[in-house]
Amino acid sequence: MSGNSKEVARAALEMALTNSREEERLHKERLRALEIRSAAVDFGGETVQAVKTIIERAVVAGKRELLIEDTHAEEGAVAGATHEALLQIIPKAIGLNIGGKIGLARRGEHVSVAVFCMVGLLHLNEVAVGLGHRAI
Repeated sequence: MSGNSKEVARAALEMALTNSREEERLHKERLRALEIRSAAVDFGGETVQAVKTIIERAVVAGKRELLIEDTHAEEGAVAGATHEALLQIIPKAIGLNIGGKIGLARRGEHVSVAVFCMVGLLHLNEVAVGLGHRAI
């Protein structure tokens, strides 16, 4: 199956929205039946300093779950899609903390990364979502 970018993006969002490891596991199994490989990883920290760590975590999760191979092109695709997703969130998060989950999904040549997070300080939070896509 070559992949459909809309279905893969939806899968990445679903993974980012999971509430627990068990829910992640169930979504991964359901998506695998649709020939979509997926992963999720948590993150948190001060926005500007966290960007590099978030991108690294996405790449490591992609490799760990066999979404991507250990090649420059595939790692770069996940890093680029993650950066794109973060660029949609950063304007409202500068100077504040962010924390949430990264969802990744791939089918065929399509790779999507979704970032779902809380943006704020203490208990005064806003919710933000970013989505990036690359073709490998």
